[in-house]
Amino acid sequence: MAKQLKRRCWIYSAGVFLYLCMTVLSRQYTIEDRYKFIMFLVSYLVVGFDAFRTLSESLLNKKIAADYLMIVLATVGAFGVGRYIEAVTVMLLFELGMTFEAISTDKAKRSIAEMLDIRPAYAVRKIKGEEIQVDPSELKLRHIIIIKPGERIPVDAVITSGSTTIDTKALTGEAMPEAATRGDKIYSGCINLSGMIEARVVKTYEDSTVSRIMEMVEEAQNNKAESEAFTTKFSRIYTPLMFILAVLVMAVPPMTFSYGNWHTWIYRGLIFLVVACPCGLVMSIPVAFLGGIASAARQGIVIKGGNYLEGLAKADTFVFDKTGTLTEGVFQVKEVKPEGMLTCELLKIVAHIESNSNHPIAQSLLNAYEGEIDRSRVRFLKEMPGFGVSATYEGERVHIGNWRMMKAKKVFVDEVQADGTVVYVCIGRQYAGHIVITDSIKEDAKDVLSYLKDKCKAVLVMLTGDTRESAMKVAEELNMDYAYTNLMPEDKVEQLEDLLFVQDDTERLVCVGDGINDAPILARADVGIAMGSLGAAAAVEAADVILMEDELPKIIDAIRIAKETLRVVSQNISFALFVKLLVLVLSVLGYFGMWEAILVEVGVMFVAILNAVWVVKYAA
Repeated sequence: MAKQLKRRCWIYSAGVFLYLCMTVLSRQYTIEDRYKFIMFLVSYLVVGFDAFRTLSESLLNKKIAADYLMIVLATVGAFGVGRYIEAVTVMLLFELGMTFEAISTDKAKRSIAEMLDIRPAYAVRKIKGEEIQVDPSELKLRHIIIIKPGERIPVDAVITSGSTTIDTKALTGEAMPEAATRGDKIYSGCINLSGMIEARVVKTYEDSTVSRIMEMVEEAQNNKAESEAFTTKFSRIYTPLMFILAVLVMAVPPMTFSYGNWHTWIYRGLIFLVVACPCGLVMSIPVAFLGGIASAARQGIVIKGGNYLEGLAKADTFVFDKTGTLTEGVFQVKEVKPEGMLTCELLKIVAHIESNSNHPIAQSLLNAYEGEIDRSRVRFLKEMPGFGVSATYEGERVHIGNWRMMKAKKVFVDEVQADGTVVYVCIGRQYAGHIVITDSIKEDAKDVLSYLKDKCKAVLVMLTGDTRESAMKVAEELNMDYAYTNLMPEDKVEQLEDLLFVQDDTERLVCVGDGINDAPILARADVGIAMGSLGAAAAVEAADVILMEDELPKIIDAIRIAKETLRVVSQNISFALFVKLLVLVLSVLGYFGMWEAILVEVGVMFVAILNAVWVVKYAA
């Protein structure tokens, strides 16, 4: 529990103790009114300390905390008409509800952070040959750190000595450990599995991947949803209206049909202010969204704010990347078609050049070759994003890439129509053949997309840089509505803009990608979902929803939680408004005293919080 919240609880407890003592004394002994006023005023000021602090801070910031203002005015008025015990009781019950809400919110925030907290507890720094354990926040750029097997990487760094395997599951969702050696970058939050390594710090603790993730989680509830924005606008009209009505309740009856009965109607007007206090309504919505965010965290889904929950619930267009999102991203060589050479010779040349790349397609070519690699044969390597790679192999310039690369190099060859990704090879200006590589569709992709079509009435779109033949086969098998192929990153953004242009204000577009190459469209979509790619800075910054594990069914979990959250929000608003309207009428008619009115208001807050707890446990 935060220090400020603990202090608040202690002050409140002290105020309650004083209130009980004063109440007992006033009933046991006959005390003059002025002394009774002072006694209860002291307990009132202690019990309401947080209310006065919050109200004063809001006024200093030129804002009005309507719920606190109404309660303070009503209870001060109660003191003015001599109802001391009632005034303190109302403030006591009000602060009880607000404190309980603060405790519930704090607990939900901490549970989210604890479930996703992958921050390392310590770091081992190497200074003049000695190993010194320090706090990760003390590390600075270019410091040398030592990471032993089983330890969590404290900050983003580059390996300077040793080799190992890294468990990146906490960040990427990938179960397969990754090999890492000298010169490779490693990310904070991952676990060193097999070998001791030394590394040079390239990012401070505050800027490291794991810190950015935790900041995102801890600030998730700050992004307000449309329903929360509605209550803010509602309060601007509601608050002055209630003040005017309360004054009318105090003034009109004693000036007309209940002539001269000022005391009774001023008291009823004060009760009206207590009942009109919007805290039950205002608090009921953010706690529901916080409950939805906490529920998603239990499922391994990081949602950056309540507005994205609302976006998911209203989504009717889903845009997917293909490779690594709808497909496994694990490639296999299906066919090798050499031109003027043997199959093994073509594979040997391609494997040597691609041996310097970590791209999945490059790895599939290496696996297909299965021979020894002599990297000294390869020189002057140049990668061209969106095209391929060029290098000098044993004195000859070799170009490996897609059909666009062959056109750029003015190598005239017919475009191959094949079920898969086609890699073309030319040596100098001479076409040397092509290799067909395939990628399998994820096992659960069809079920997920069927759910989106049936339950969300969604339009399904694929945006991919892959060839038309390969992409259309996947799109047809998954029964997608549209598929756009051979797209460069800027083409994807342009196509997404067209999709957004035809939407109206009630529609939402969700984009699902790997969070690295698709970062621009993840950022541009109404809701961007990154598939298990928290290790990349682009994913953390661009995506609105992060799936901690690379599993498509998590999208269904996120949508169900979003819809359940909005259902609870709707219930909370309807219940709060109904109860408030009923009690307002009864209070004017004299059926409710001041403390009964605030008890009902606190009850509304408790019901809203308990309803939000259901969302936290939903689908757990």
